[in-house]
Amino acid sequence: MKDILEMKNIQKSFPGVRALKGVDFKVKVGEIHSLMGENGAGKSTLIKILTGVYQKDEGTIFFDGKEVTIKNTIDAQNMGISTVYQELNMIPYLTVAENIFLGRYPRKNNVIDWKKMNQNAQDLLDEMKLNIRADIELNRYGTAAQQMVSIVRAISLNCKLIVLDEPTSSLDTDEVRMLFRVIRDLQKKNIAIIFISHRLDEVYEISDRITILKDGAYEGTYLVSELGQAELITKMVGREVEKKERIERLHSNSSDDYVIELKDILSKPKLRNISLHVKKGEIVGLAGLLGAGRTETAQVIFGYRMADSGTIKMHSVDLSLKSPRDGVKHKMAFCTENRREEGIIPNMSVRDNILLSSLRNISSHGFLNQKKGDEIVKQYLERFRIKTPSPYQKIKNLSGGNQQKVILARWLATQPDFIIFDEPTRGIDVGAKRDVENLIAEVADMGLAVLFISSEMSEIARNCDRVYVLKDGQVVGELSNQEIKQEIITNAIAEGE
Repeated sequence: MKDILEMKNIQKSFPGVRALKGVDFKVKVGEIHSLMGENGAGKSTLIKILTGVYQKDEGTIFFDGKEVTIKNTIDAQNMGISTVYQELNMIPYLTVAENIFLGRYPRKNNVIDWKKMNQNAQDLLDEMKLNIRADIELNRYGTAAQQMVSIVRAISLNCKLIVLDEPTSSLDTDEVRMLFRVIRDLQKKNIAIIFISHRLDEVYEISDRITILKDGAYEGTYLVSELGQAELITKMVGREVEKKERIERLHSNSSDDYVIELKDILSKPKLRNISLHVKKGEIVGLAGLLGAGRTETAQVIFGYRMADSGTIKMHSVDLSLKSPRDGVKHKMAFCTENRREEGIIPNMSVRDNILLSSLRNISSHGFLNQKKGDEIVKQYLERFRIKTPSPYQKIKNLSGGNQQKVILARWLATQPDFIIFDEPTRGIDVGAKRDVENLIAEVADMGLAVLFISSEMSEIARNCDRVYVLKDGQVVGELSNQEIKQEIITNAIAEGE
């Protein structure tokens, strides 16, 4: 089939960084084409040039057989290029129909034609076999349904190419199946898909071809059938990545070593009678499907969310946490799953993001000790191998993996006793994932108590000393030692009551 998109010799530089070094990228009509590479490889920059967010420095773009200049996102949409981002760009308190036709509502006699808009939206939803009502507020549907609405909005723009950026990062297994069905239906309509994901099994299941970028340069394009996963990883990271087996960690079983202990925690409407503990130097996992109560449990511990009843103890002392500030005062740390909205301050520098939670420790009489701050920043930049041209680079210009390392550096600089990692590897590549997992193990080896939350059972099995299995807001199982295997965790979730 002919190419719907051809990008030739695309180059782009930012202050201190050459993001793209003559990249070539082709997508065929009706093809599902995965764009792969480590964080910082240039994927996001290339897509932002395609969709009009950035302007290329050099190179040419051909779309639907014609050379085009894409000056802004409206240009891209008018040409038939749409993007569904990892962080959904929707308005929750508008109806589904209003979100689909946002900014282009049908009118009759200069008044919005609500009946026509709802009917047109419902027709599109029905055509995609989605059990979604057009006249219902969007916030009454879950993440997966909202993602489908984003795709329907793209289709309503008569798009010829859809970019799906990490579309499965917040979906469970059944929701991923639904998404893949929709993607294949789009393919049958000759709509091309650019699929960006760090979940290799999904890439191999859904894709026709894979293009790999490395350090801002084009590495190659391959048929999925011709490229094994191990070879793909090697091409992405430039080295073979060892499969990390589960490490049997050394920690005391004495009850005196409990750092955090929860007893019969009730927090309406989600949590019911949660009891767990984490010891010094131990990595404890929370496993369960989306909505099981994992993040809510972490939020109660840290003071984000109030418990209606039950007790929280730290070092055997009862706590009454009313805010995250209370959690920090008790030497807790929380690496949130929502990196963009709750983790980083995007327009602040890498340096300021690292020091954000340690200002009190490096201040005297209201003045910051700049030299002490510089020492802390230098220590963590080197220790965590954070890739940035300067400590004064805005953190929003770093890759997801490096942003995650900055968040970890920020919290470790506070010298906590207990740290929560909520989906620490979400949206980062294989190489950066290994780095983050190794850093978490290093944190536990330093004697910190670690609570580790992940939707990927393989991560839980690889990294945790003990695992609590959650279902419907309750602890339904506890696993340790040789019990911590992916299939056992999965069965415990399925069978838990």
